[in-house]
Amino acid sequence: MKKRENVRVCVPRYLQIGRGSLSELPEIIKILGSIKSVLIVTDKQMVTFGYVKKLQEVLNKSGFKSDVFDETVPDPTDTVVLKGIKFLENCKSDAVIGFGGGSPIDTAKAIAAMSMHSKNIQDYKPPTMFDKKGLPIIAIPTTAGTGSETGRASAIINKKTGIKKIIFHPKILPSIVILDPKLTLELSPRLTAATGMDALAHNLEAFCAPNYHPMAEGIALEGMKLIKKSLVVAFKDGGNVEARQNLLTASSMGSTAFQKGLGAIHSL
Repeated sequence: MKKRENVRVCVPRYLQIGRGSLSELPEIIKILGSIKSVLIVTDKQMVTFGYVKKLQEVLNKSGFKSDVFDETVPDPTDTVVLKGIKFLENCKSDAVIGFGGGSPIDTAKAIAAMSMHSKNIQDYKPPTMFDKKGLPIIAIPTTAGTGSETGRASAIINKKTGIKKIIFHPKILPSIVILDPKLTLELSPRLTAATGMDALAHNLEAFCAPNYHPMAEGIALEGMKLIKKSLVVAFKDGGNVEARQNLLTASSMGSTAFQKGLGAIHSL
């Protein structure tokens, strides 16, 4: 019998799933209040592929000003975050959009949080406290694995020490998440498999964690079912939108479910 204890489920304020969801972003942003200017945090590959231009067109048509910080790197560092904060301050943006894989989204969350608090990554030690309201965060993933879009943490490497620091707080959970499978159609079979197995690990570890959290268990179980149904299909046929949507959804579900706990894979 699992020990019963108080449990918490932190979820985005608004999560939109479905083909073409990106086009609905301007209307959804209105729930955040008076947002006029956004900073898109992404990488140069997303710019090269034309996805950033598409996002800007969607925003600009609805009257939103958008600026692009495209210097994010795999395994983001505090030096990149600090550059992003300076860029943000110059643009005077009202909200931050993380657009891409887990690294751009983690970078976006760190920029939004650290811009209002300490600029020294060493100050972020558990339990990290945020006494000021940060900028609204919007997450639009283009891979289906990390689940950073529904996570309360941002993993940032201290450039001087090489140590990965975790900025953790419910306030850096994105307010809006857009899950548009059309943004994942260009993923290679290799990346589809790798990110899909990452999502599977999140759901599996959460399901097996020995804590009382029936809601997270249910989410994890359904997440694994979606991955079992769709991962091989998407690997063989990258244009299968239904399979892509299932994997994208399962990725977000895994990150939500591991609020119950993780296991040996992540501890190692």
